[in-house]
Amino acid sequence: MLIPALVDAVAGNPDWQVFAGSSAATTLVGVTFYTATRGMSRSLSTRQAMLMTVVVWLALVTAGALPFRWSGITPSFTDAFFEAMSGLTTTGATVITGLDHAPPGILLWRGMLQWLGGLGIIVMAVAVLPMLQIGGMQVFKIEAFETPEKILPRATQISSSITLVFVAFTLLCAVAYLIAGMRPDDALIHAMTTVATGGFSTRDASLGFYQDPAIEWIAITFMIAGSIPFLLYVQVLQGRPLALWRDQQVRAFLAVLAILVVLGWIVADHSRTEFVRESDSFRAAVFNTVSVMTGTGYASADYGLWGAQSIAFFFVVMFIGGCAGSTSCGIKIFRFQVLYQEVRERLTRVLYPHGVFVKRFNGRPLDDRVPLAVTTFVFLYLAAFAVLSIALQLTGLDLLTAISGAGSAISNVGPGLGPTIGPASTYQDLPDAAKWLLSFGMLLGRLELFTVLVLFLPRFWRS
Repeated sequence: MLIPALVDAVAGNPDWQVFAGSSAATTLVGVTFYTATRGMSRSLSTRQAMLMTVVVWLALVTAGALPFRWSGITPSFTDAFFEAMSGLTTTGATVITGLDHAPPGILLWRGMLQWLGGLGIIVMAVAVLPMLQIGGMQVFKIEAFETPEKILPRATQISSSITLVFVAFTLLCAVAYLIAGMRPDDALIHAMTTVATGGFSTRDASLGFYQDPAIEWIAITFMIAGSIPFLLYVQVLQGRPLALWRDQQVRAFLAVLAILVVLGWIVADHSRTEFVRESDSFRAAVFNTVSVMTGTGYASADYGLWGAQSIAFFFVVMFIGGCAGSTSCGIKIFRFQVLYQEVRERLTRVLYPHGVFVKRFNGRPLDDRVPLAVTTFVFLYLAAFAVLSIALQLTGLDLLTAISGAGSAISNVGPGLGPTIGPASTYQDLPDAAKWLLSFGMLLGRLELFTVLVLFLPRFWRS
């Protein structure tokens, strides 16, 4: 928080006092907890890890909301909490308007929230979720995580390597934006939110403000890079350059993305809006399809105006997501691969009832518990989406706003569909009840459902 405080102080903006005060308050709380727990055992049970994960995210969101509320850029704590939750979960939904003239510290803070949230998500996906066997994530378990006692030391080592890669990607993206014509501050903030596949922008019109092909292609490149497992980049740096291509999940992700881009191009090319006629429909299709599938949420145009078919197309795309171990969101590609193998085996067993079939992922046999975990996850994902959609409708939202808002929140995409929360709008006009429901949906989707839902089971709290 002292970084945006310094930026505001240099710019002569009085909001530096807000960030300084927020920093003092959160530092006091942090030092108090550190002092109180100093010297305690560092080993974690599975139950403790689940509880800690949820509590830490809620604490960070609450702390991150302080500058938004105390600066007055959000009218209530509800809006401030929503903005901070959207930032740390890299969702990208916003309740703030007038970004083009917002204080520099606030703009930087929004970018930092998504950057830090994206980095935290990667480490969590590598160190915590596989150990907890959340939604089939155990297929990515590293040998050093076989026992809970090894989680924290090993997570520290891995996070150091991932952080270096994350910082390098951010700097490369910022330099590319700078060369393409962005101002230095805009280039840095957009680089942080692009690599984190977050989608917060310094402009109300998002990257559509620039209408620059070079900027859009740079964003496309780094949105895709942010949706690939960062551990693979570490392996490449360790002397295994083919690690990326050999990964089954990455190949499937790129193949699905290519197919969806073609479909998006057809949708954009057949629309009769003035935007598509006067610009490059292919580039518009690539940019917005990549943005929605990766969960970034940038917009170069209001694709809701491309016709009814575009609404159906982007609604489906927002659920897919990128690769596990990346900053991306959604159901994740590997789960679709596991489901495909499970369905294929079931169909094949009809023809060969006595056959022996071995399901594999990245060349390794899949534990029988993985398909069950993935199937359960997908069912809960869709069930949570349905329940959240109904709850949002009960707050007075129309059907399109409710279902697209629920899908966008759980998939951590950002913009919804329709005139209220579409890519050309914000979530500002929604009732407070809807914002709290959406905040819960963002946390639920980002922490892979089980981590949050298990806390509502009475058995979890029994000793």
